[in-house]
Amino acid sequence: MNITFPSAFLRIASISIFFLIWELSSRFLEVDLLPGPENVFQKIIEEFESNELIFHTFITLKRVFISFVIAMLVGSFFGIFMGRKEKLNVFLDDWLVLGLNVPALVIIILSYVWFGLNEVAAILAVSLNKIPMVAVIMREGARSLERDYIDVGKFYKISKKKFFMKILLPQLYPYVLSSARSGLSLIWKIVLVVELLGRSDGVGFKLYGFFQFFDIAGILAYTLVFVLLIIFVEFLIVRPFEKRVSIWK
Repeated sequence: MNITFPSAFLRIASISIFFLIWELSSRFLEVDLLPGPENVFQKIIEEFESNELIFHTFITLKRVFISFVIAMLVGSFFGIFMGRKEKLNVFLDDWLVLGLNVPALVIIILSYVWFGLNEVAAILAVSLNKIPMVAVIMREGARSLERDYIDVGKFYKISKKKFFMKILLPQLYPYVLSSARSGLSLIWKIVLVVELLGRSDGVGFKLYGFFQFFDIAGILAYTLVFVLLIIFVEFLIVRPFEKRVSIWK
C-alpha cells in the first residue's frame, strides 16, 4: 500500500531537516566559522531594526528587477527575429556565441572601466550577461512555431499586433518562462558580484563588508533573507505564470 504525503508536509519536513543539520553542524564547529540558526536570526533582527537590511535589500532587488526586464526584452527581441530570419541569425550567431562565452566577471570589469563606477554601468553589466542566454532560448522558440497557425493568420490578414499577441506569443510562453526562470537565478547572483566590486550599497556591498570583518553571521543573514525573497517571487509570480503556460503545452 502506497502512502502519499501532502506536498506541504514534505516541504516542511525538508526545511526542518535542513535547519536541524545546520544546528548540529554549528555545534561541532566553532561559532565564528558556522553560527547556528539562532545567531543568524538574531543578526537578521539587528539589521532589520537598524533599517540596514531593508535599505540594502531593496536596492539589490531594484537592480535585479531593472536588469531582468532589460535582458528579457532585448534578448527576446533579438532571439525571436533570429529564429524567424535566417540571414539575421547567420549574421548575429557568432556575436551570440561570443556573448555566451565571455566570463561574467570580464563584462563587469570592462563596464566599470569604460563607463565608470555608476549605476548605469552596473545595470549594463548585469543585463549584458543575461541577454545572450535569453536570445538563445527565444530563438529556439521562434524556430518551433506551428506553421499552420502562422498561415491562418496570414490568410485572414490580421494586424501585426494581433498576429503577435494571438498567434506568436501564446506559442512562445514556455520559452519565455524558461528564459525567465534561468534569468532570475543568474541575474541576482551577478548583481551581488557587481555590487561587491563597484557599488556602495546593496546586498553585495554588505556581504563584502562582512567578509572583511569575518562576520559569518552577517553573511548568512543577508544570504538567507535574499534567498527567501527569490523563493517568494518564484511562488508568487513564476509558478502562477507556469500554470497559465501549461494550457498551451
